[in-house]
Amino acid sequence: MSARCLFAAVSRPALAAMAVSAVTFPALAQSGAPPKTPVDPARLSAHDKVLASDAFEGRGPATPGEEKATGYIIAQFKKLGVPGGAKDGGYVQPVPLGRFEIVGEPETTVRAGDQTFTWTQGEDIAIRAAQLPVKQVEVKDAPIVFVGYGVTAPEVGWDDFKGQDVRGKMIVVLINDPDFEAKPGEAVFGRFGGKAMTYYGRWTYKYEEAARRGAAGVLIVHETAPASYGWATVKNSNTNTQFDVVRTDPAKVHTPVEAWIQRDAAAALFKAAGLDFDQLKAKARQPDFKPVTLPGASFSTRFRNDASQITSKNIVARIAGRTHPDETVIFTAHWDHLGVGLPDAKGDRIYNGAVDNADGIAALLELARLYAKGPKPQRSLVFLAVTAEEKGLLGSEYYAEHPIYDPAKTVADLNMDAFMLTGPAQDMTTSGSGKTDLEDLLKAELKAEGRSFTPDPLPEAGHFFRSDHFPMAKRGIPAISVGSGIDLYKGGREAGEAAERDYTANRYHQPSDEWTPQLDFSGEAVDVGTVYKLGLKLANSRIWPGWNPGTEFKAERDRTASERK
Repeated sequence: MSARCLFAAVSRPALAAMAVSAVTFPALAQSGAPPKTPVDPARLSAHDKVLASDAFEGRGPATPGEEKATGYIIAQFKKLGVPGGAKDGGYVQPVPLGRFEIVGEPETTVRAGDQTFTWTQGEDIAIRAAQLPVKQVEVKDAPIVFVGYGVTAPEVGWDDFKGQDVRGKMIVVLINDPDFEAKPGEAVFGRFGGKAMTYYGRWTYKYEEAARRGAAGVLIVHETAPASYGWATVKNSNTNTQFDVVRTDPAKVHTPVEAWIQRDAAAALFKAAGLDFDQLKAKARQPDFKPVTLPGASFSTRFRNDASQITSKNIVARIAGRTHPDETVIFTAHWDHLGVGLPDAKGDRIYNGAVDNADGIAALLELARLYAKGPKPQRSLVFLAVTAEEKGLLGSEYYAEHPIYDPAKTVADLNMDAFMLTGPAQDMTTSGSGKTDLEDLLKAELKAEGRSFTPDPLPEAGHFFRSDHFPMAKRGIPAISVGSGIDLYKGGREAGEAAERDYTANRYHQPSDEWTPQLDFSGEAVDVGTVYKLGLKLANSRIWPGWNPGTEFKAERDRTASERK
């Protein structure tokens, strides 16, 4: 989510002291109480209740749930008097996507030594529909090679492949980075950012690298700690309909088989091949690690693949700036969730996504309401509800690749994804920290409220690469994804951390992420109020945020520096 050509002629002390133009906020509450907020928690709850209802069927792209969700969002913008912001003056940016679905159940057999394993979809293995224009996928008796973390990073002197030809083979890789479990003294320690995940640790990178090398497929070994989520999340996210942006040559980024396997399934396979999984995993943290072919092991799978092309929708609304309408502050949130999928233990198949991310869309609509009723800002404000975040940030990727508003004059992207509904916190955080000075602006707002900023408590989870600000960041646009803190006014950090753990284990990407009267939107209201004030500061000033020194997105932003005044 963040040299320093920080704020174009605005010093940091002056910036921190700047008043928000034309807006007066209530005095701070007494110490120990949440600050006052202009955001209405009842409105947030009402939007969330509708968007997360069973009638919206989990808001899957290319389903009736999409039509209901996007129709509701457009109707709300119209009701608020916020005009459309698409190129044609309407509210819809069409997003062409490839749609891929496994028909029936994959038949997967793995052999090693004298043992044969039949891996069940959703239990032992989670195979994604092939994101290729093929009607059937069949891999028969492909050799299996363990390639550690599947990383090639010449800038840090790391290559897990060491020249190994993996064309036509199945590769087994570990999730996260080579130094995730490294200890001080190990050669890899800190080489990949320590606990903070780099892009090399993301499953998307591992699939892409395998495709570049012509592998038949990838088996990512799931472990909860390095993945940062449990098997239920893996299963529910990968065994349903998949989408991708429309590509000229999809085989350059996708192999025929992209899958996750349970850690115990991997260990049993290695043992049958006469190898020790834990020992090889430890060796994979060493720079001199070389790929290991599993002796006598082979992988076979077969499944029907339904590939088609659909058009989904990003929804765009805009309040034009009064003095600098060509300069844009963007607020993003994704409207989609997982749709209808595998049933849970109660037989519920609708993935409602009340927290992820109906509450983000509720926040987007509430921000639009507040800005629309206030003085017209100097810069333009764009409210972008994107599609297919759950399928790989595809809606935001499409917008970033086909921007409606000039990226060079886009001031910032403030993304909102899954506020926690457990009451007000004394802090806020971002997904990934320390990359952009937008974070300093957020800190200033929090300080004025008597609250604080907490750096991403789980940098190892790679949250920076998992939300819709990331495609904007790749194009140089300063971008953060703001999130709820964990230091609750009621119960402190212990209560906040317990609530986070409970949500991740029992509701994240599960049918149980539903709206209930017990959800507490008062904390989201406080957090969205902070975003509201930050947005006003950006909209009513000459601030141009930038990227911190050494950040991978700085060069792209600096390339267009002359276009900003």
